[in-house]
Amino acid sequence: MAEKTVKLKIKRQTGPNAEPHWDEFEIPWKPGMNVISAMMDIAANPVTKDGKQTTPIAYDSNCLEEICGSCAMLINGKAKMACSALVDHFEQPITVEPLSKFPIVRDLAVDRSVLFENLKKVKAWVPVDGTYDLGSGPRITPQQQEQSYPLSNCISCTICMEVCPQFNEGTGFVGAATISQVALFNDHPTGAVLKEERLHALMGDGGIHECGYAQNCVESCPKEIPLTRSISRVAGQVMIQSIKDIFSS
Repeated sequence: MAEKTVKLKIKRQTGPNAEPHWDEFEIPWKPGMNVISAMMDIAANPVTKDGKQTTPIAYDSNCLEEICGSCAMLINGKAKMACSALVDHFEQPITVEPLSKFPIVRDLAVDRSVLFENLKKVKAWVPVDGTYDLGSGPRITPQQQEQSYPLSNCISCTICMEVCPQFNEGTGFVGAATISQVALFNDHPTGAVLKEERLHALMGDGGIHECGYAQNCVESCPKEIPLTRSISRVAGQVMIQSIKDIFSS
């Protein structure tokens, strides 16, 4: 009986300005194999399906258990985490491409720093002085904890941005992940001190009004975060803040 194999067709690019091309690989199948482990096997013996010696695939990964968010890529045309994408669940050859809405670094590695710039723009953190002991923080009810916990599961994979029709160079939309973090920190008793600044940041270009509510984000989120619920809540907060601004000016 012939040995079972896995066929992959990987889109490659040696640098940001280089022409992309495809390399095809065929490697031995293993039980429980995912896309990342397949690329690890390719790295151990970087030879294409037609016997051509090549270089290992460049990609981002770290935890290998869907926690770090770094290995997001397009697998058979859909944005997924490569560490949890089992090869047995895909038709072959499995096509693997970099995320399409972020600048290419090399092969499957892309520059997703726009997300972190957006998070800085909305001050997605809890402000703590840190120079002296502030004592115990404010109490948070179990109900608040239950509402906030799912939002804290964001792994910054940017899949929600990749699948969003509004996230593009023309709009500059900050994306669902950033808005959901605004909801998380606005609900925090200490984080709420920056609530107005966060809401003002979402009133300008690329703000929450750019959302078309396509709901692709919540359908594709690997952590099943209720992103559209966050967007709705923050949209209401932005509206209330804008009315307050009118009467306080």
